[in-house]
Amino acid sequence: MRLKNIPLYLAVAAVLGFSPAVQGQSSLKKADRHFENYEFALALPVYKEAIQKRKPDLPTVERIATAYRLTRQNQEAELWYGKVVAMPGRPPMNLFYYAEALRSNGKYQEAKEQYMLWGEEMPEHADRAQQLMEATDLSLRLMKQPAVAEVTQLPGLSVPGASDFSPAVYGNNGIIFTSDRGVSKDGKDPKVYGWTGRPYLQLFIAQEISEGTYGRPQPLQDVINSDFHNATASAAKEGGKLYFTRTKMVPALGNVNADPTSWVEKNENQNLINRLEIYSADRQGGNWSNIQPFEYNKVEEYSVGHPAISPDGQVLYFVSDMPGSLGDTDIYYSLRKADGSWGAPVNAGPVINTSGRESFPYVDADGKLYFASDGHVGMGGLDIFSAEGERGNWRTVKNLGYPINTPQNDYGIMFTEPGKRGLLSSNRDSQNGTEDIYSFNILKKPVVLAITTLGRYQNKLRQTVQDPLPNTRILMSQQNSKDSTVVITDEKAQSFVDARAGNAYTFAGSKIGFLKMVSSINIPDTAPDTVQVALLFDKNEVEKAIVLENIYYDLDKWDIRPDAAKELDKLVTLLKNNPAVEIEMGSHTDSRESHKYNQLLSERRAQAAVDYLVSKGIERNRLTAKGYGKTRLVNKCADGVECPEEEHQKNRRTEFTIKKN
Repeated sequence: MRLKNIPLYLAVAAVLGFSPAVQGQSSLKKADRHFENYEFALALPVYKEAIQKRKPDLPTVERIATAYRLTRQNQEAELWYGKVVAMPGRPPMNLFYYAEALRSNGKYQEAKEQYMLWGEEMPEHADRAQQLMEATDLSLRLMKQPAVAEVTQLPGLSVPGASDFSPAVYGNNGIIFTSDRGVSKDGKDPKVYGWTGRPYLQLFIAQEISEGTYGRPQPLQDVINSDFHNATASAAKEGGKLYFTRTKMVPALGNVNADPTSWVEKNENQNLINRLEIYSADRQGGNWSNIQPFEYNKVEEYSVGHPAISPDGQVLYFVSDMPGSLGDTDIYYSLRKADGSWGAPVNAGPVINTSGRESFPYVDADGKLYFASDGHVGMGGLDIFSAEGERGNWRTVKNLGYPINTPQNDYGIMFTEPGKRGLLSSNRDSQNGTEDIYSFNILKKPVVLAITTLGRYQNKLRQTVQDPLPNTRILMSQQNSKDSTVVITDEKAQSFVDARAGNAYTFAGSKIGFLKMVSSINIPDTAPDTVQVALLFDKNEVEKAIVLENIYYDLDKWDIRPDAAKELDKLVTLLKNNPAVEIEMGSHTDSRESHKYNQLLSERRAQAAVDYLVSKGIERNRLTAKGYGKTRLVNKCADGVECPEEEHQKNRRTEFTIKKN
C-alpha cells in the first residue's frame, strides 16, 4: 500500500484498517445519543466533529439546527435551518423554525416570507402563519415608535456565560433570582446539565445598595437549593414564606414539553423526564425550613411551576400544562382558604391563555398581572404582557412594547416601583443562549401630536374666520429640556410629531404676513394615542378686528373672569412675541338695554381688558381701550328682535385690532 503524499492522519487510518468515514460514523452515533438524551450542549461539538469527516445528511442537519434552537443560539439556528430548508425532502415544519430564528434575529421581512411558505405547505397552519406574518409587521411598527423605556444590563447581577433570570422581590430591599452560574458544595464542582452544558439552576439573593445597584449575589441555603433545578421563586410580602420551583424525575408516560424553561431532561438509560413542582418554605430567624409541596403538584401527569404570590398573599398564580389547559402551558391561580390551604387551581381564561406558552407570571404591588407569552402577538420569542382586570375576569392584554420586548426572549419582569422601574430578564444580547437581568425605567407613554396650523383674520362681512395655513414653520420644544424639533406643516396644513404623555411642549411659529405665534400644551398622562393640536396665527393686518374667543363677562359686570383671563393670557404672549405691534381692545354688547348703558358698559369692559394686559407686563402705550356698545352687531338681533341667548352672546364680544405693526 503506497502512502506517499497522503496526509498523516489518513495514512494512520489506512494502516489501522479504518477510514475517516468510519470515524465520522462513530462521532455521529455519539452525538445522536447526546441528542436523544436531550444533552444538546454536549451533542453540538460532537456533531461538528462528525460533519468534518463526512457530509451530513438531512436528519443530521435537522438535529444540529434543533440543538441550536433548543439552546437558544439563534444566530446558529438561523444558519442551520437555512441549510435544512434548502435540502430536498425536508419536512415543512422546518420552514416555521427557520422563520422563528429569522424573526428572533430581527430579520422580519425574511421571516415573513418563510411564514408564508410554511402556511402554503402546511395549510392546517395557514391561520397561524397569517397571524405571525402580521406580527412581523407589528414588530417593525413597535421598533419605529418612541421607546417605552430605558433598558440597561445589570453586570452586578449577571455573570458572563451564565443564565440569570426571573428576579422577584425578596424582603425589604432585596431580590431573589435564578442562575446556573454554579454553586460548589463540599469542595466539589457543580453538576452540569447536559441540555445547556452549564450547572443546574439555583436560587440566589442580592440586596439593593442604591437605586439600581445590587451587592454580590449569594446562593440560598442548601435546604432550598437541592442538587437539581431550583428556580423561579416568589416571596410573600412579609418575607416569612417562599414559593419556588423544583424538578422531579418521573417516567415519561405522557408528552414531553421540549422547552428549557421547563427543564426537561431524559435519562440515557431509563425512559425518564423532569417535570416541575412548586414547593414552599418557611423562614424562622435567618434560616429556611419546613419545605412543603404544593397541594396540586402531580408530576406523574403534568408540571406545575413558576409561582407568583399576590401582594396580599391571598392568590397564588402559577403555570401548568395540566388537563384543561388551552395551550402548551397556561397560567392558573389558586385562592387561599380560611385554614391557610390553597383552593383548586382555576385557569386564568382565554383572555390570558392562548394555544402557545404563557409563563412567568408576576403580580405588582398594585395587584396588576404581568406574564410572558409566545401566543399573543409579539416581537418574537417570549414577550412580556400586562393584563387589565382581575383573576377570572380579565378584559384586555397589552404588549409592553419596545425595548421592554425585543425580537429575542423577554420575560420574568418585576417592579421595584409600580409602573415606573424594575428588572426583567432577556437573552437579547446573548450569542450562546444565556439570559441576563436588565433594569428598566418606564418612559412616559408615547403619543402622536397631530398639528394643524390655521390662519385667523376678518372677512368682508366683519366675521372672523379661520383657514388652513400650509407650509408653516414651527419650532417645537419640550419644556425644561434643551431639545427642540423643527416642524413644517404640509400642503394640508398638517404635521404629525412624536411626543410623550405627561410632558409640556412649546410651539413657536412664524409665517410671512402673520404675527409670530407662541403656544404651549400640557399633555395629560391619560391622553389618547393621538392628540390634536391647533396652532392659530393672526393675520398681520392693520385695522382688521380679530375676535377673542371665550371672553365672557357676568351680566352687567366688567370684571375679568378666570376663564376670560386664560384667553387674555394668550394675547399677552402674542404681544410679547411681536413687540412692535400696537392694538386697540374693543368691547361690544348685545342690543338689550339702552345705548347709553351699553356704551358705558362696553367701555368699562374694554378698559378692564387693557388693565389686565398691563398687569401682565404689556406697555400701556401699546394699548387703547374702545367701547362700541351695541353699534356693531354681527347678526340681526337688534332692539325688539327675539333671538336665542347664543345669538345675543355673539354680539357680546371682545376684539383686538392692530393699529400699528
